[in-house]
Amino acid sequence: MPSAEILTIGTEILLGEIADTNARHIALALREAGINLYFTATVGDNEERIAAAIRQSLERADILVTTGGLGPTVDDPTRAAVARALALPLEFREELWQQVVERFARFGRTPTENNRRQAYVPQGAQAVENPVGTAPAFILETEGRSIICLPGVPREMEYLLEHAMLPYLRERYALTGTIRARVLHTAGEGESAVDELIGDLETMLNPTVGLAAHAGQVDVRITAKAASAEEANALIAPVEAELRRRLGERIYGADEDTLEGAALTLLDELGWRAAVVEVGLEGDLGARLASEARLGWETLAVEATLDDLKAAVTALRQRTGAEIGLGVGLERGQEKQTLHLVIQSPVKENAITRTYGGPPALATQWAVNLALDLLRRLRAKP
Repeated sequence: MPSAEILTIGTEILLGEIADTNARHIALALREAGINLYFTATVGDNEERIAAAIRQSLERADILVTTGGLGPTVDDPTRAAVARALALPLEFREELWQQVVERFARFGRTPTENNRRQAYVPQGAQAVENPVGTAPAFILETEGRSIICLPGVPREMEYLLEHAMLPYLRERYALTGTIRARVLHTAGEGESAVDELIGDLETMLNPTVGLAAHAGQVDVRITAKAASAEEANALIAPVEAELRRRLGERIYGADEDTLEGAALTLLDELGWRAAVVEVGLEGDLGARLASEARLGWETLAVEATLDDLKAAVTALRQRTGAEIGLGVGLERGQEKQTLHLVIQSPVKENAITRTYGGPPALATQWAVNLALDLLRRLRAKP
């Protein structure tokens, strides 16, 4: 399988003014096509630094995909940077200029002189018409490698990736394989505890198994390379079965499943409603539950101190007639966060205090995930 790198171009990304969603979209598309992705990078709108990044990528990868920097302004330097990286001149393409002119004409406008920059590409490049925008893309092959330059506007990038670039890559590299991934979501254990249970599986080569820790949950990713999706899924299946055997109830779902969804599904199966008291979470727990609203559910929030959290849960449960009472109170401190959890139900009553020493900004997410994990572990028979 060929290898690829992604280079996103734009000072606004480096400054944190916008989020880079293009790299994720391209990465998923490359994975689906069976192309290995080993590096991604972001560089600002500087011709020299972009050229240096391009040269570095071409030393490592078969394919380089760039996004951004193809507009008409002075700070859109991708075309010139590619030309500099390969010591090529830029050349004007009349057909590209006509495409730009026709695109503007559809909106009753006339392009300005600086739009002519978009009709230049490095010498020898294959120009790619952009029917959904004004910035043409291009492909340049050099010493067995391919540089694919796409616009930075997500809608334009996605269209050209699907309709032009992926078909080119499939033909150019005779792609027949695929890379598939399956993500199992766990809660209730830290990353080191999960690793202790499945560490030997993390040494496999195909499929591979890896961990990704989040506040209050850990994802286990299984990735397989194969000639077809069916073969990749066949490789993943026994590994997933073994992971489920070892991790058991710690797994609450896979891929797009959410922790709140798992909790509410179980409660729906039991036919129970819940009353929720949350303190110090700024409504985040209620928002998570509301995003997965099901019939028969109420998510309530009342003002309560941490000292009378248990009493507040009892009172709210009695007042609403809910089978479940859940109380979550987060006490914030200088060095640690203290979480109080109260659960009341026909099968279980418990009060738990936990501490969190991680980044304060993640304390709320951690607290909400622990509360939802406690909720989804309820069983009709304890």
